[in-house]
Amino acid sequence: MASLELECRILQKLTVQSGTSARGPWAKQDFVVEYQDGQYKEKAVLQVFGTDRVKDLENYQVGDQVKVSFKIQAREYNNRWYNDIRVWKISRVGGTAQDDGYTSSFQTYSPEVQRFAAEDMPQDIGASTGFGVHEGQEAAPAPDTEDDLPF
Repeated sequence: MASLELECRILQKLTVQSGTSARGPWAKQDFVVEYQDGQYKEKAVLQVFGTDRVKDLENYQVGDQVKVSFKIQAREYNNRWYNDIRVWKISRVGGTAQDDGYTSSFQTYSPEVQRFAAEDMPQDIGASTGFGVHEGQEAAPAPDTEDDLPF
């Protein structure tokens, strides 16, 4: 299984979004991180999905150095494509006496997380997201998840 990881600093935690779909209640929260890419600092918006993961993100504050494991996921809505960077594991980098090296329950590997990590993690990110697909090549089909969210 391929694993994408990033060491970064949390810059901002955005408002929790929640609602009810045909499958029941849902919650998600985006957060902005900053990471070092060569000699430049870059920013990215990451996302946790599910009420348990949103609650776990509350254990981290703006300014915390963290290591995140994530997957990149794309979906189509109204003939437009959108990417999400979904975090499935998060931990502090260089724990201090205050946080005792806290690692969130993202690492508990519930059956949902095992399925999420094993089945949905593309082996070739470039092909599965359409990045790096050149003219004449065919992109991998989108995941067959039905998402009734309007974004």
